[in-house]
Amino acid sequence: MAHPIYLDYNGTTPHAPEVIAAMRPFLENAFGNPSSTHWYGIRPKRAVEQARRQVAGLLGCAPAEVVFTSGGTESNNHAIRGAATNLSGRGRHIITSTVEHPAVLAVCRYLEAQGFSVTLVPVDSEGLVHPADVAAAIRPETILISLMHANNEVGTVQAVAEVAALARPRGILVHTDAAQSLGKIPVDVAAMGVDLLSLAGHKLYAPKGVGALYIRRGVSLEKFCHGAGQENGLRAGTENVLEIVGLGQACEIAARDLEANQAHMQSLRDRLEARFFETLGDIRRNGHPVMRLPNTLSVSFKGLEANRILEEIGLEVAASAGAACHADSVALSHVLEAMALPLEWAKGTLRFSLGRMTTAAEIDRAAAVVIAAVIKLRKAAGQV
Repeated sequence: MAHPIYLDYNGTTPHAPEVIAAMRPFLENAFGNPSSTHWYGIRPKRAVEQARRQVAGLLGCAPAEVVFTSGGTESNNHAIRGAATNLSGRGRHIITSTVEHPAVLAVCRYLEAQGFSVTLVPVDSEGLVHPADVAAAIRPETILISLMHANNEVGTVQAVAEVAALARPRGILVHTDAAQSLGKIPVDVAAMGVDLLSLAGHKLYAPKGVGALYIRRGVSLEKFCHGAGQENGLRAGTENVLEIVGLGQACEIAARDLEANQAHMQSLRDRLEARFFETLGDIRRNGHPVMRLPNTLSVSFKGLEANRILEEIGLEVAASAGAACHADSVALSHVLEAMALPLEWAKGTLRFSLGRMTTAAEIDRAAAVVIAAVIKLRKAAGQV
């Protein structure tokens, strides 16, 4: 049986062939410790520093401003906890939004238990945070604003640069989780004006278990891990050379092919959206119509249950649900709840996220499969 068409690239990505090729020597023979001063440590050490330059090239920053981590979750934890702890003497108020990834929201809840105050800024019906709402939430004791660059569920891209422009004159640090936006839209830390930025390798066609944190020169964070002093003394432990090399190569590819990949994904996303809206009624798109990722399509099918649609299409199309429906309850994603999406729409929400490997033939086939499943389920429910 053929594999299902993969349309869950926001969940994770396959490894790019160039990434695998770059990593292979460090799996097979270049096994040395980068901290070793002898011959075996030279190649791994140089490889880690080359990867740091590659990541910096994608972000538009200096290599010294890049710290390697185990992924986006660690990067978010280090940025938020490290900044909060280091600045706690100046203030203990943090601002974030209601649609952040759990790797941000859970850290903020933890800090609340440690005596910090956290303000959750709302979003509108399109998942957009309004900078004026952020400005209204700022207090004299505000030390950090964490606002994701692009939402993983509905694709809405936030006005991070505008928020950073509000924060900078007040001496407030700005962190952004850019795990979903890198490689899909331009991400330049100088243009955005952020102080801290998180990224995850497995969203970029690199391995799981590796990521990076951009820390603007002059910004101080509490150490994440104590030990021998790797990563500028912020994250001790022998470097994960194999995966760091993979992340570096993935970032180089993302920078090189950004415009072509962006156009390719947007064209196919629009093709999928058009197929749905041309054929089906009682369907709505979620997220901002313009300020959204080029690869992400969140759609709701009125009156249906997302898990039932996924059951119907699962052997042919891999996508993700925005709600989990049980016998006596419906568990909506916190993003759809924050957007105040009516239940009759929200419970039938699916996310289709495309990648640079997605083809037009796959999109056409996926559209046909989903449309057939929706029509079948509506007939069974007496809706047609």
